[in-house]
Amino acid sequence: KSGVFYVADDTPARLQIRRFREKMAQYLNDPLLARLEIKDWGELFEYLSDRLPRKRFYIAIDEFPYLLKNDMSILSQMQRWWDESLSRSSVFLVLSGSMLGLMSESVLSYASPLYGRRTRDLLLEPLGFEDARQFVKYPFEDALKLYLTVGGVPEYLLRASEYSGIMDFLRREFFDKMGYFYREPFYMVSQDLRELRTYFAILDAIARGNTRPTRIGNYVGIEGRSIYPYLQALSRLGLVERETPILGDSRRGVYVIRDSMFAFWFSLVYANRQAIEQESFELSEDLLTPYYGHTFERFVRREFFPRLGHTMVGRWWHRGEEIDIVSVDEKEAKLVLVECKWSRLTKSEVHSVIARLQHKAEKISWRRGSRRELYGVVARRVLGKNELRRNGYLVYDLRDIRSVFEAV
Repeated sequence: KSGVFYVADDTPARLQIRRFREKMAQYLNDPLLARLEIKDWGELFEYLSDRLPRKRFYIAIDEFPYLLKNDMSILSQMQRWWDESLSRSSVFLVLSGSMLGLMSESVLSYASPLYGRRTRDLLLEPLGFEDARQFVKYPFEDALKLYLTVGGVPEYLLRASEYSGIMDFLRREFFDKMGYFYREPFYMVSQDLRELRTYFAILDAIARGNTRPTRIGNYVGIEGRSIYPYLQALSRLGLVERETPILGDSRRGVYVIRDSMFAFWFSLVYANRQAIEQESFELSEDLLTPYYGHTFERFVRREFFPRLGHTMVGRWWHRGEEIDIVSVDEKEAKLVLVECKWSRLTKSEVHSVIARLQHKAEKISWRRGSRRELYGVVARRVLGKNELRRNGYLVYDLRDIRSVFEAV
C-alpha cells in the first residue's frame, strides 16, 4: 500500500505540525497545503478531511507519544477527525510508539478520547534468538552472549553489528561513559515514569537478588504494600515480570528483570559507574560469567527446551531448594529435571549435579510414586556426553544448542 510515514520527535507542536503538513502535501501533491500556515492539529485535520483520496492508503505516525507530550489536544482533535471523516474513508491510520506508558494510558485506556476506535492494538515483542543472531556475524557463542545482553531489540542488535566481537562491543558501548548504553536506562525510564530514583532503586534491588516484594521494599525503604504500584508500573513497561514456581504455590512469586538490556546494565554497569566515570574499570570474562550463567538458564528454559518439544517448562523452588528447569508431561506422567551451568563440566561433575537433582525431586509431590523421572544438564561444554547419554541422562552443551537452531 502507498501512504505517508511520519516519525515524530521531541520538538514543539508547531514544528511537528509543519513537518507533518509538508509530508501530507508531498503525498497529496497539494501545493496549497505546502504553503498554508496552520497553527493547530484541528485546523490541519479539517483541511485534510476534504482532500483525502478515495483509494486505500495509510497514514503512519511513529513515536506518537512525542506529539502527546507537546500537545495533548491532538487526541481530541484526532478523535473528531476520525469520527467525522477517517472512519468513512479508505485511510488506514497507524499510531505507534516506544513509550509504552504514554501509549497505554493516553491512547489505549478507557479515559482516552480515542478509546473504542481502534481496529487492533499490537505489542511488538523483542525478536527471539533465532532471528536476533542473524543481525551479527559473530561466532555462535558470542551471538548468544549478545542476545543474553541486549535481547532481541533490532536497534540494539544493529549497533552491535558494527563491532567484530562481543567484548569490543561491551567495552565501547556499555562500559565507556560515552557509550550508547551507558545512560540508556536513565533515558528510557524517565520517558515513562516519574520518581526515577525510586524505580532505579527497585531495579537495583532485584538485580542484587532481592526478588520478593517485602525484600525489595526493605531495600528501597518502602513499607508494606506500597511497593506494589511501583512493581506494577515496571511490569506494564515490560521491564520486570513476576515468576511463579512450576508445580508450586503461585502465591510464592518473585520479581525478576525481564528486559535483557536492563538486566545486564543493573547487574554490571550500575554497580561500577564510579570506576567507569574514572576510566579505571577493567572488563573481563570472569566478571561476566555470573551474569551469563543466570541468563543462560532462562534462555534454555524459554527458547531451547521448547524447541526440543517441551511444552510445560518452568523453574521450581520451595523452602530454599531450587531447580533451574522442570518440564512436565501430563499425558506421559513424565517429569524432567535439569540444571544449567555456564561452565565446562566433567563426567564426575555431571554425576554430582544429577545426585543433587534426585534429592530435590523428592520434595516435588506431583504424581509421586507413579511418575517417570528424567535428569539432565545443560552447560557451556560437557565432557563425555555420549557415555552420560547412554546412562539415560539428558545432556546438552553449546554445540547441541547450535545444532538445534541451525537445523531450522
